Amino acid sequence: MLTIVQVNLSVAIIPMSNQLHWTASTAGLVQSSFFWGYTLSQIPGGWLARWFTGEAVLAAGVFVWSVATAAVPLAASFIPSLIFSRLIVGLGEGVSPSAVTDLIARNVPATERSRAVAFVFNGLNVGSVIGLVIAPPIIEHFGWESVFYMFGVLGIFWCIGFKLSSEWSTTWEAWDRGKLENLKSNYSEMELHGNFRKHPHGGAPLTNHEKIPWRAFFRSSSVWAMIYTHFCGNWGHYCILAWLPTYFSEELNLSLTNAALVSVVPPLGGIFVSSFAAPMADHLISKGVDTTFVRKLCQTIAFLSPTAGMTLCSLDPGLSPWVTASIITSSLAFSSFSLGGLYCTHQDISPKYASILLGITNTAGAIPGVLGVYLTGVLLDHTHSWTMALFAPCIIFWVTGAIVWNIFASSEPQSFEE
Repeated sequence: MLTIVQVNLSVAIIPMSNQLHWTASTAGLVQSSFFWGYTLSQIPGGWLARWFTGEAVLAAGVFVWSVATAAVPLAASFIPSLIFSRLIVGLGEGVSPSAVTDLIARNVPATERSRAVAFVFNGLNVGSVIGLVIAPPIIEHFGWESVFYMFGVLGIFWCIGFKLSSEWSTTWEAWDRGKLENLKSNYSEMELHGNFRKHPHGGAPLTNHEKIPWRAFFRSSSVWAMIYTHFCGNWGHYCILAWLPTYFSEELNLSLTNAALVSVVPPLGGIFVSSFAAPMADHLISKGVDTTFVRKLCQTIAFLSPTAGMTLCSLDPGLSPWVTASIITSSLAFSSFSLGGLYCTHQDISPKYASILLGITNTAGAIPGVLGVYLTGVLLDHTHSWTMALFAPCIIFWVTGAIVWNIFASSEPQSFEE
């Protein structure tokens, strides 16, 4: 659902721009405003997930962005109100990654973590596929406003179903009986030392020493490697997600429906790639291969594969539209190797603080959504070159991200005691 909402705007922005007479810079500003809220809620989302449990934070976040999504058509004619509604959508969505990371870190052992991360975060690819497939016909038959109303209402119904589901009662009953087996399998004895108390609202267990070691986080070179790698990876992800349908429509002269259908290939391919990349990573770790080596290998593939595809299309602009689309989309699919790389490292180095660490790195990772998506539109207006506006920045960040990751990243457990 989260990615469907983002994809809806990347498709709807084309008829919205035509109807409301927006320039590429304005369209970029509207798309980037989502990430203003998304950036602000990352670290608070990690802290809230640690305090109230990931389940509660996830449900609250979905409800907020669902209501704000349904309000987009009402606000679209006035840019400040539209930007504000998208900012609220970003606030609601921003707490979700940390909430999910908290659930994985507390319940999944290291030898199964790649598959768990891939399964959960592959929902982003599934959402992209669904959004890109169904949004164009809905827009063509009922107008661009309809997709925002529909998915806003669906999100609200999801919240109601999630709250009433047996997962809530099962989780709370487990805490009431004091069952900490899942925690003991993931937290070190040092992290479990001391008395646990249950939050009055049924939240996650808290130690008597609840001070978050912020300074220790930022003294770790591994954390800084994750921060920069997350920034680089998301520069490519968010800019491509926002502008690829427009690129296919305007540069390759594909219809709205065809542009959206071609844009389905990267997330669809990502699902396929992660289906063997994640088990491969877990298999190597279970066989005794160094965890850090496995994470570095996966993330390097995730960066250099799309780099090769983008570079080829940039150096040979004479390729036919369908060949260009095939190269770009197939190479982007390999970005899903990051689900066995960066996205597992937060849990590797500290299950206890995994949600907060993801909040920190995802804050940096959200900045490209604010700057990159908007800057792509500005560069496109000034250079009229998709290579300069979209491809070149992505290539630069993917290459430098791979270098930093291989030099400084580590999956060795860290206590972060100050």
